This record gives sequence, structure tokens and C-alpha cells, in this order.
Amino acid sequence: MSGPRVNSFFLGNPSRINFSIILSPRDEETGKLQHANCTESKRAGDWNLDVTPGMNASKVTVSLTRNLELCLPNATDCCPSPLCVVETLQVLACHDSVMLAQLLIQVEIFANSSFTGNVSENATIIPNQAFQPLGSCPCNLTAGACDVCCCCDLECTAELKQLFNGSCFTGVFGGDVNPPFDQLCSSQSMEYTPEWFPFLCVQSSLDNTPFLGYFYHGSTSTPKVPSFTIPLQASPGKLFTGYRRGDPIITEENEYFVIPQRSLAGQCVGNAPVAYLQDFDVKCPTNLASYKEGLPHNVRINSGTADFIQQTVVYRTITDRGKFITESESLHTAEVLCQNVTFAEHYTFFWKEENIEHINVTVFLGNLCDGEILTQRFTVEFLSLESANGEELFENPGYEVGKPVKAANINASDPLGSLNIWQPAGRGLCASATYTPVLFGVDSYSGCILEIGINEDCSILRGNVTEKLNSLIQATHIGKRDNSSYSDLNDWVEIIRLDPFNSDTNVSTGSLKGICPDIPANLNICIIFAEMGAVERIPQKHILAVQISYSTVTWQFQCGLGCRNSRSFLPITASVQFIKVPAQPPIPMTRYHRIYEEFDCDRNDLCWQQLFYPFTRFYTGEPYSQCLAKGLFLAFLVLLAAIMTNPWFSELWNR
Repeated sequence: MSGPRVNSFFLGNPSRINFSIILSPRDEETGKLQHANCTESKRAGDWNLDVTPGMNASKVTVSLTRNLELCLPNATDCCPSPLCVVETLQVLACHDSVMLAQLLIQVEIFANSSFTGNVSENATIIPNQAFQPLGSCPCNLTAGACDVCCCCDLECTAELKQLFNGSCFTGVFGGDVNPPFDQLCSSQSMEYTPEWFPFLCVQSSLDNTPFLGYFYHGSTSTPKVPSFTIPLQASPGKLFTGYRRGDPIITEENEYFVIPQRSLAGQCVGNAPVAYLQDFDVKCPTNLASYKEGLPHNVRINSGTADFIQQTVVYRTITDRGKFITESESLHTAEVLCQNVTFAEHYTFFWKEENIEHINVTVFLGNLCDGEILTQRFTVEFLSLESANGEELFENPGYEVGKPVKAANINASDPLGSLNIWQPAGRGLCASATYTPVLFGVDSYSGCILEIGINEDCSILRGNVTEKLNSLIQATHIGKRDNSSYSDLNDWVEIIRLDPFNSDTNVSTGSLKGICPDIPANLNICIIFAEMGAVERIPQKHILAVQISYSTVTWQFQCGLGCRNSRSFLPITASVQFIKVPAQPPIPMTRYHRIYEEFDCDRNDLCWQQLFYPFTRFYTGEPYSQCLAKGLFLAFLVLLAAIMTNPWFSELWNR
């Protein structure tokens, strides 16, 4: 042991057990432990033995009673040397003079090195660096020793300074904290002194040097706690300021409220925190061997204030297991082990301002058997209590990148619409492809393959392809914002549809068998959006227009070996493109700016100002005198050529 106290435990019934402590049980001549006798001594030298009995164990505490301070002159009851205590202890547990257990303790304790003198209550006054240098010798980095090449270090003796007298640090680091500046009348450091310098120089003391505060930074910044850490709170589980968007939801035990979610790598993480006002819908595959229960539903949630909310849980039984069981192995019924597990969980958080008011949880249960693969589904939805008719009103009414685009059928009885693209599976055929929603701000390109026979009628083929493409767009309008109301037509923009070119010109079912022109195989969805201001410094992205167009191709039957295949394939695609435009039209340029841009060399390929660039002082390829001479000689040649080509010069020459 190296401290004044040590604890140990004796396991067993403590009744009728006697504990004792013995000091220095080792023989000084042989070095072996002396035979210990069972006594009832609870004290040996400066050591005390305390026993706290329990039900099936006893706590044994050995403590030192002497002072561990290092001795001062003419002092007693202290440690004469830094290694204060070196002893050997033995603790015995006996029953009726029979030793049941023993504990050997080697003690090496050093004296306390804490300061025992008088402590001054006067605080160290640090001078303001903006008006007085903080240190007169910045290169003095080592306390109590001489720093090499630091000639201003007072701890360097004259003999040591002679070793590096010619290599001392210069400048501010070497102790010249108030160097003469160029504006001083007595300063001769300027290489080129202007003629007016003696009349406008500064006559000042070096104490008023401009180098004061050169390393001074008065502004400080408070570090911001990241959103993924739980801030320190005076009361565990209590949030004084409520939740903000993206903050993790906290439980009563001051822990994260976790629900399985997908990570950036695509894997399901079981202990992922739920973020405030962020919906998600994830699917996680599992089997009976790796199935784990999630967080219990009796856990209370911190509402953002001092109170806690109990979850309202509703349990339901899954009737159609085919939507969740994606793979099953053929096992005999007698050998199959099944268990009642959770197939899906749907969480609905009702919020108001920065607090959570209520939580509804719907749990779907079903039987999962050995050999089956279950696709669990977890959804989280935040609904505002201040919304009208059950519609959501988020803090950020605009679209967020990665969120589904909101679509609607305004004239239908059920206004809920959809805007999707394909999500192929298996062989990539259109018959087995599923849909995935169009995500805002994410340019996408997907497609599937359509099987076509050699005797396919072109008109029917165009209709089938158009029907496949139109099945992706089950909407007439697109929401301008993420919280667009179905009852307000001004919150929606109508989808502009450019119908495909549908003409049977030059189409023949005879000689042109297996060739169909003008097939609308490509669907182009163009979404124009803009940033319409900001709410709480969050840019509000609104959709301004949506256009749908088609690109046509010519399909030709691909003949294999010997044309034995009677089926061919036609790939059809759908692309989504988001185009950002200014929220307002740009201000038209004035006549002055248009004329200025015509002569702006940075915006035009032709720059008349650079026609005489070699003759200006900006050209540094040659000395200016040579450029001027060559320019004058070139001008003379031009002038001579102009004179010689003049008609009167030829007449004068003929005379």
C-alpha cells in the first residue's frame, strides 16, 4: 500500500470471527515471516484495525494514525526523510485460536509534499499587454535555469553568456520589446528616407512604441457545446431551455432516447438517438438469432422542462406476415422455433414550441420463426399541436435537402398525391420494380427494363410506355413548401406537362417490322426552386415551378443468334433535376454599366486597353527604356509606310 488507508473484505459468516493486526512479523535475521498468533489486538504501532461486519462479508480497514508531513528544523511527530514509512503488516482472521485467513501488507509511504508555509492572498497583477509588455524577456522559457542564446535571461551568468554571446536572439523574442520604429526622428532604419521626413517625423519615447499590443488579442469566444453531447445540468434529466431542432431527446435517467436507425454506411444502429423535429422511416433486417429488444416503452421522456412524459403504447398483432418476412428456409414444422417479436414501431411526438407534450407509440407484434429473415420498420413523426386540421407546421416551413417532395391531387376527393422514381430490384424489370419518392435537392436517375416482342404494335407500345412513365406521377400539383395546406390552392404549383410527340408518320407494320420510332422512353422532371428568405437563419427553399417532358427514341428489335429470341428489351428511364434560380429577377443594368462592361478586360475576350500593354510600365518582360525605344521605332515605320503609300508622295517621287 502507498496511502494511509487500505480496505479489504473477508468473505464468510462473520460471527465468532476475531480479527487482529501484527506489526513487523518478518524475522530480521532470516527474513522469513514469524509465526503469527491469534490475538485480539486491533492496534499495532501507528496502525488501527477497523472491522465492519455484514451478512456474508466483513469490511476490514487498516489506517495510519501518524503525521506524514516532512520535518522542519526542530520539529517532532513528522517524517525525517521523504520515504516516511516502510513496514510490513499482517491481518489475521481467527476462530477459537485457529487461523482461518491472513492478509500480508507491504507499506511504502512517502511524506506529503504539499506547501506548508504562509500563502499570500494578494493576486498576481498581470499588466495590460495593450499598454505595457507582458514579459521583458520572451526567450526566458525555463524557470531556474539559463536558456541558451537568451542574453536577456537574468539567470544566465557572465561566464555562460560568453559561450553564446555572438548568437543571441534578436528582435522582440530576444528581449528587444520596445524597438525603435521608422517614424522616430532619431531612427535611421529606413532604406529610402523621403525628403519630407525631417518635417513630419515623430519625436516620442520608446515607451509609446507602436509594437505594444502586437500579440494582444482582446476578443474571446465562448466554446459551443456540440449538439450530440448532453450538456451539464444542475438537475439530472431537466432541460431549462427546451429542445431545439436537432437536439437529442433525453429520458428521465438523463440518457438518450434511442430507436434503431440507419448509419451513413447503410447499417442499422440500435442505439441511435432520436433528434427533435426530425422524422425518419427505416427498415432493419434481422433474424431470430440476432433479434434484440429495444428500449422499454415504460421509459419516461424529458419534455424539455422539469416534468416527464409517459409513453402511450398500443399493441397490435400482425396478420399479413408477408410484408415483413423477406426470406424463409424450408424447415419441418416440428423443428421450427418461433418467438413473439416486434415487427414494427410507430412513434408520434406531439410538440409545441420547444417542448414535447405527448407521445403515442403503436407496436406491431408477430411470430418470427427460426430460419426466417424479418424486416423491422421503425418510424418517427413529429406533429405540432398548433397546426390546423391535423396538418404539420414545422419550424422550417421550407423544404430540406433529402426530404420527399410533397405532391397532391387538388381536384380529387383524396388530395394525397405522390411523385416517385423507380427503385429496380432483381433483374431490373419494370414488372418487379418498386417506387421511391423524389427527394428535394437530390438529382436522381433511375429506370427499368420493359420486355417487348418482335410483333409489338408501335401504337400500343407507345401507350404502354407512356402509361408506365405516368404511373410515377400520381399528382396534379406540387407543394411550394413542406407545410403546404391542401385547402389553400396558393400553396401549390401546377405541374406543367409537355406531352410526347405521338405521330405515326412513316410507321409501317410490314417492311418496318421490329422498328418503332418516337417511343417516349425517357421521362424528365425539372423542378425549379429558390431561397425565399430565412427563418431563424435557416434558408427557406420554395418550389416555383415543375415541368415534365419526354424524350423519344427509336426502338429496334435486337436479333440474337439466328433470331431465335422472340423477346427484346427496351430500357425506360426517369430523371429528376433541381434548378436553383434567384428569388427575384436581377436588377437590369444601366447604360453606364453596359458601356463599362464593354471595356472591362476581365469580362471580355477582346481588351483594347491591352493593345499598347508592352509600352506601359505594367509590362516587366524588358526594361522600360528598351520597350519605349522599340515602340518609337515601330511608330516611325508605320508613319513611313503611311507616307509612302500616299498618292502625292508618288507624284513627288516621280518629279
